[in-house]
Amino acid sequence: MAFSPPPTPHPPPFFSGKRILIGIGGGIAAYKVCEVISSLAKVGAEVRAILTDSAQEFITPLTISTLCRHPVYTDQSFWQPIHARPLHIELGEWAEVLVIAPLTANTLAKLVYGMADNLLTNTVLASTCPVLLAPAMNTDMWEQRSVQRNWQQIQTDPRFHAVGPGAGILACDRVGMGRMAEPASILPHILSLLHTQGQRDLAGKQVLISAGGTREYLDPVRFIGNPSTGKMGIALAEAATHRGAGVTLVHAPLEPRLIAELQGVRAIAVTSANEMQQALLDFFPHADWTVMAAAVADVKPASYHAEKLPKSALPETLPLEPVPDIAAKLATLKQPHQKLIGFAAQDGDIETPALEKLQRKKLDAIAANPIDQPNSGFGSDLNQAILLDRNGRKQAIEPCSKLQMAHQLFDFVLGL
Repeated sequence: MAFSPPPTPHPPPFFSGKRILIGIGGGIAAYKVCEVISSLAKVGAEVRAILTDSAQEFITPLTISTLCRHPVYTDQSFWQPIHARPLHIELGEWAEVLVIAPLTANTLAKLVYGMADNLLTNTVLASTCPVLLAPAMNTDMWEQRSVQRNWQQIQTDPRFHAVGPGAGILACDRVGMGRMAEPASILPHILSLLHTQGQRDLAGKQVLISAGGTREYLDPVRFIGNPSTGKMGIALAEAATHRGAGVTLVHAPLEPRLIAELQGVRAIAVTSANEMQQALLDFFPHADWTVMAAAVADVKPASYHAEKLPKSALPETLPLEPVPDIAAKLATLKQPHQKLIGFAAQDGDIETPALEKLQRKKLDAIAANPIDQPNSGFGSDLNQAILLDRNGRKQAIEPCSKLQMAHQLFDFVLGL
């Protein structure tokens, strides 16, 4: 995923000292919250947790306090006059992001109607930070009209952000909607909320993104390709969705789990450069921003063989022909309100060829990222770049997670 602790003993500066409050509701999915808390603590965040009374039937305060490296808060501590100021006020002012997971039908109803009868709901009302909701419940409960009405209503409040639920086998053996989002989906959303402070500054925009490495086949089993994993494109899709955009992702072959973890994204699978170009041309007229993060092949075999060639029949020299220059084609169709952003994966001097590509292909901006540096480029969970735009602006992005880089790129494009 786009969110991943770095392979070093030091946490990334972004999470160091960030204040995240976790509210845990009463449901069997409470066990998943342990991984969320543990992951955040490992990357340097300050994590505090509120356990509702019903949550303590599923998970103990000792477990959560150990993972938080801090005593857990319960309703018992709420009603004890041992704090200099009211506890819900202190926690509400302290938190930069509040996560409620699992969100039960009961707590959802209280949030919709502004009720406050325990520490968690009082803290929500006493805070102004963004709130991430991760519901979890039995399918029949989730599909009740009253629950769906409350779920739709809460999302009209700009403070509240949703992650999940998903479908699958539930603890009650039912197969259907109601599974709490996995930590791999919750963690990136927390990062996004910390970066944007909950602002949906891409609301109303349609963002078209290409991702992954295209494959140009010689026969059914041999192809010309590259090591791109599509992680940067996935991160861009996540960041744009978290900021309120409608997102279409045109992707070459990727790990299925990467696509499965995306929510609210229209994903179009392609294989070759020709297929990618056609898909992008189909959706480009409706896009406000198009980000070309895919590693598209430069050439393809001049001939395709429908059956696998025996080794003895392989040509000593392989005739090649160019594939379409997709970015340049899109630039000829671009309307004044549209923005076209490219990527340039380079070694050595990354800025000069990226600037040339920006001008030659008539892009609005480009991200030049090194492929010869550690923790950067193909296959890495981290990345770094130099951002350039048509107006001469330049911004360096230091090594960070690909989701952080995606947000910085969107910040840069907003300045065009």
